[in-house]
Amino acid sequence: MVITVHASGVNFPDTLMVAGKYQFRPPFPFVPGMEVAGEVSRLGEGVAGVRAGDPVMALVEIGGFAEECLAAATSVFPIPTGVGFPEAAAFILVYATGHHALADRGSLRTGETLLVLGAAGGVGLAAIEIGKAIGARVIACASSAEKLEACRAAGADLTINYAAEDLRERIKALTNGRGVDVVYDPVGGPLAEPAIRSLAWRGRYLVVGFASGEIPRIPLNLALLKGASIIGVFWGDFTKREPEAYRASLTQILAWLEKGIVRPRVSATYPLSRAAEALTAMLNRRVVGKLVLVPTEAPG
Repeated sequence: MVITVHASGVNFPDTLMVAGKYQFRPPFPFVPGMEVAGEVSRLGEGVAGVRAGDPVMALVEIGGFAEECLAAATSVFPIPTGVGFPEAAAFILVYATGHHALADRGSLRTGETLLVLGAAGGVGLAAIEIGKAIGARVIACASSAEKLEACRAAGADLTINYAAEDLRERIKALTNGRGVDVVYDPVGGPLAEPAIRSLAWRGRYLVVGFASGEIPRIPLNLALLKGASIIGVFWGDFTKREPEAYRASLTQILAWLEKGIVRPRVSATYPLSRAAEALTAMLNRRVVGKLVLVPTEAPG
């Protein structure tokens, strides 16, 4: 179907794709943009359950930074009442990734302690909210007071400023020396090893991404000594290889969105003509929450 786009989410994979460094590499030239929200404009043959004019959000591999885009009917979802277009455009990718990582791959359970690295970004704030929805105690890590305030607003129980504090020592202090059960790491780089060293017995370290630009080299004896698991989270392939589990995950996070249990934070909107500036801000890690592109005259 064709969607009239009223908001487009900006994500870190967009910057990688533009640089030709993402797993999926479309031929140049192409229009980036992986998630959109807007109104159904035209339906393809055989598409049922939706009508022209319906407010929807959708995942698209490319083409989202536009006034109109084409989306597969299976990747389009109704926007719950009370959710605006910018919030809807900032929702699916980070929350679906977080839910797959924490509930499925990490088996996070009520009462466990979750450590979130890079917690003030879109994926990090989503992980905080999902962790709290599951019933975990959440420790959020970020690099400034402003970012940590956003983490607390998202529900984090405790925070660590890893630009000013020693990560391992603070985790020891906050957990009475026990360590954390699950680490959610979309950053990679130098914080990975101290985070793994801070795992509790049978802890799980979730490899979500490498926003720092550095893929860490981990001494595998750490996994042995902790009885720990280092678990890869490849949400994109999960959606294709396990479609039924993917749909069940989406059903859960959409229900949370409808009930207000989770809600994406859009920290800034850019006009579509300034998409390059938004991507640069994302690449330079100056973003708290999510950035969204909007047309000059965007409803919602």
